[in-house]
Amino acid sequence: MEIRTIRYDHPDAVKLDELVQQEYDRRYGDGGDMTPLAPEMFTPPHGIYLMAYEDRRPLATGGWRAIEDPAEGYAAGDAEIKRMFVLPEARGRGLARRILAALEADARAAGRIRMVLETGTKQPEAIALYTSSGYRILDKADKFGLYRTYESSRCMAKSLSDG
Repeated sequence: MEIRTIRYDHPDAVKLDELVQQEYDRRYGDGGDMTPLAPEMFTPPHGIYLMAYEDRRPLATGGWRAIEDPAEGYAAGDAEIKRMFVLPEARGRGLARRILAALEADARAAGRIRMVLETGTKQPEAIALYTSSGYRILDKADKFGLYRTYESSRCMAKSLSDG
């Protein structure tokens, strides 16, 4: 298994993004994540997009983007995780944890201060991954992003200066 940097609009990224959108729709029934994303958001030094491959087959993905929009609750130095996803048949192998660690290391090297993400109550395995990786659930007043007002939204954060 290898983790490669790819563009967000690479055909493998598009394929897995379609699958993650289907997963969101299956769990939440709202058509998927409507957060506007563009390939340039994941271009160094403003972000990165990673894909885990095994025998040239894409298995897992994730990216981070620099975002500091105070109108949506973000803070200066934030790096937001987007599109973390592992194919169902590849789950339980530690791929998400490996991608998460690589994203954190890259954001830290790019000078980002805090890693943030938004997930939902219908994704308990994601909440467990992030909690076990040092992320904390933010209070309602500290939530950010497009879904910050949704009751099912869980905004999480981790300082990148802690190691």
